[in-house]
Amino acid sequence: MRMSAWIRQHIAALRALLVLTVITGIIYPAVVLGISQIPGLKDKADGSLLKRDGKIVGSSLIGQAYTDGKGTPLNQYFQTRPSNSAPSDGSIPDGYDPTNTSFGNQGPESVVDSLDATDPKKDKLSLLSTVCQRSQSVGQLEGVDGSRPYCTSGGVGSVLAVMGKRDAHGKVEHPTQVISVNEACSTDPKNPTTPFQDAYEGVKVECAKRGEDYSAGQIVPIRGDASADTPVPTDAVTASASGLDPQISPEYAAIQVARVAKARNISADQVKALVDAHKSGRALGFMGEPTVNVVELNYDLDSKYPFKG
Repeated sequence: MRMSAWIRQHIAALRALLVLTVITGIIYPAVVLGISQIPGLKDKADGSLLKRDGKIVGSSLIGQAYTDGKGTPLNQYFQTRPSNSAPSDGSIPDGYDPTNTSFGNQGPESVVDSLDATDPKKDKLSLLSTVCQRSQSVGQLEGVDGSRPYCTSGGVGSVLAVMGKRDAHGKVEHPTQVISVNEACSTDPKNPTTPFQDAYEGVKVECAKRGEDYSAGQIVPIRGDASADTPVPTDAVTASASGLDPQISPEYAAIQVARVAKARNISADQVKALVDAHKSGRALGFMGEPTVNVVELNYDLDSKYPFKG
């Protein structure tokens, strides 16, 4: 008795399923696992973990925050890039939550802050103001000039909303009102807010009022007189795409050497030597930029020059 074509097709399909299951579900994983345990590959396959006294203290592939838990940088450590990967409950204030990798989703046109009408803590900062604040904080920590073009001395974006009739190109011809949109008016009469610029095209600049919508105005960023050649590099004020990168630029590492050396009571040359030891060049000699692995660097600092605070 001949089997029907329907039964033969299903038996063939079952055989193919069993064969592919053995190959892709057993043989292939076993081969890959075996190769990963070869000396020289095992450490990377296991996650490039760093251990001290038998305990895992991190991975050289994932960045971490070196703060006191409240967001204040620890002077004895090199600081890494800002991170957007923070849990919503605020339990990790500086981000670096490997279960919540994310990016800021802000671009170069993000220059106007959203000032909450009741609570300054609920303000939503633009990318520009975020960069300005970070640069100011890094400058104060490292003892360098943290000022940047398009930033006020107060650490927000120097941006004006210019009100008035516009020409055919959208430019306001004769301003009637000018507001510094990222500087909120102070409610303290003893300490009134003073806009970063007194006047614009002959019109007095006013500070912003919380909750007000100034989108009807022409948005005009003001460059200011700060040098574009700032000692605070870009990676010190911007987060990576993943929010978990453990690398910083050699320029960012360089401005931290003096602080770390002082905190650990060692010479700057000793710290520089460790920085150089953890410096990597461009991938394949031409891709990307040179970097310094902060996690490995701080691990070595603790191993060779323990902090005695």
